[in-house]
Amino acid sequence: MASVTEVARKAKQPYGGFIKPSQFTKIALTKEEELSAKENLSPATIGMVVDYMSRYMMNGDVIKAFEISYRGAMYARLLGYDKAVDVAEGLLKRIKGLDDESIISACKATTYDVWYRNPLMSEGAKKAIDTNPNEETIENIRVMVKRSLTFFEKYGPIVKDGFTFDGGYSKTVDAGDGDFLTKDTLWDFKVSKNNLTSKHTLQLLMYWIMGRHSKQSIFNSIE
Repeated sequence: MASVTEVARKAKQPYGGFIKPSQFTKIALTKEEELSAKENLSPATIGMVVDYMSRYMMNGDVIKAFEISYRGAMYARLLGYDKAVDVAEGLLKRIKGLDDESIISACKATTYDVWYRNPLMSEGAKKAIDTNPNEETIENIRVMVKRSLTFFEKYGPIVKDGFTFDGGYSKTVDAGDGDFLTKDTLWDFKVSKNNLTSKHTLQLLMYWIMGRHSKQSIFNSIE
């Protein structure tokens, strides 16, 4: 049993991948500010923060945007961390926009994701109290969230974010949630300086297949 990203990362694919990255067209939207190379948080954490903060800035619902983090805090409480939900709720209440305090609170809140996504790794994972982004990291996150908002001004509107595949999971893939759906497109967001890989395209393909198997009508229009 594993998540979509785990299976996509480990799967053996034919040369070039089941869906070749070369089949995609790269579109640069605008010339953006340069990002600092002096980040002090992991790419995985920054990816989650940019994703959730983008959702929050678009829908204004912090609990919905940070739903996985909040669920993780509830799992942590069940497993003995009595104050986990109180701490998470306090952090989420401090998220108001793209100011420094909001971004710092978002970084700390996402540390609870691991309790939901991979409980076996939670004990050794970095905790909220130990997660303190530096100025460069805060500014990078702010820039990337603004890029996300610009992207959806052009390619939106969003019809669903943080979607799951109830009815589409299996013994092979029993976990995983997607990022964004527009009317006819499934979007997966990455915060990466690297080019598209066959692991990324397999992840997209798996999301689409699982969406169709879930029998959820929202996936019927995805082209």
